[in-house]
Amino acid sequence: MTIESAAIVLADGTTFEGEAIGARPEGGVTTGEFVFNTVLSGYQEVISDPSYAGQIITFTYPHIGNYGVNATDDESATPRCAGVVVRELARRRSSWRAEGDLSDYLARHGIAGIGGVDTRRLTRHLRDHGALPGAFGTADLATLQAAASAAVGTDGHDLVAGVTTTEPYLAEASGDAARRIVAIDLGIKTTIVRNLAEYGSVQIVPASTSAEEILALEPDGVFVSNGPGDPAAVATVPDTLRSLLGEVPLFGICMGHQLLATALGATTYKLPFGHHGGNHPVRDLTTGKVEITSQNHNYCVDLDGVANVEVTHRNLNDGTVEGFECTDVPAFAVQHHPEAGPGPHDSRYLFERFAELMDRQSR
Repeated sequence: MTIESAAIVLADGTTFEGEAIGARPEGGVTTGEFVFNTVLSGYQEVISDPSYAGQIITFTYPHIGNYGVNATDDESATPRCAGVVVRELARRRSSWRAEGDLSDYLARHGIAGIGGVDTRRLTRHLRDHGALPGAFGTADLATLQAAASAAVGTDGHDLVAGVTTTEPYLAEASGDAARRIVAIDLGIKTTIVRNLAEYGSVQIVPASTSAEEILALEPDGVFVSNGPGDPAAVATVPDTLRSLLGEVPLFGICMGHQLLATALGATTYKLPFGHHGGNHPVRDLTTGKVEITSQNHNYCVDLDGVANVEVTHRNLNDGTVEGFECTDVPAFAVQHHPEAGPGPHDSRYLFERFAELMDRQSR
């Protein structure tokens, strides 16, 4: 394959050289918000996570694509990220599970990428200056600079509307569990559905579904999923959750955590460069145990002054809120991803906690 030179230009004018990989967009320009992810493996799960809509993922691990891709590891049917940045894309895959190469995967899904980049320098820049909008591609530098100046971040943008399902669909229970779970899809990951299905049938509904429509399904519990963008820009879901509080047990993850907190009266704020990785230490304050967690979020919740809520989890890197539970109604949420397997499965117990909550309410 012919190597095409490419470049990155951030909104602050910083530039990086590289070479084009993946899809080739019309005009040779891709824009989005640059973030970095520190996982050592799981690149396919990261790329296919709908929570990355509008963002360009910089992988800090230097070699990406080593073990190829396969259909089982997709977290959604169509990746929603804006682009991918790597230091070195593997020239050949090596895994018995591989069904294709990452480069072909990116091209097939229309995801542009850039390789050969000094990702260490880029990551240090984003750590120092925060997540930044920008542009990359094969266009000339002047075109990329203009595109970078016009690029926008995720602030103030409802990206959930672009990734939620348009029609409800059912995931049958994987075992004998007879619970009925409704999952509000803000950008739900396949692995979350798979974990929920171990505890009952899962009816996945669009983010715009009203509380009345959800309660008409007679759920034993309602799950609120992960999703992309600024939680403060998602207008209707907090109202829906506010109407569901006290009517049915609630469990939220990531964006679901942020919107459930919003429904309770909390505010959200943007972290400088977010939490994106697979080794974040989180303490469960109810047990004292420390979990190694997978995380992918740019925003955080502030629960100060919110009544009838207790913080249950804290991030040990920066002290931010990682989980809470209501003391007056059956509802709880976490910021990290208990469905993910970044090596350990330390947080999977949270699905069991949801099942126990549903069972207590049904007695």
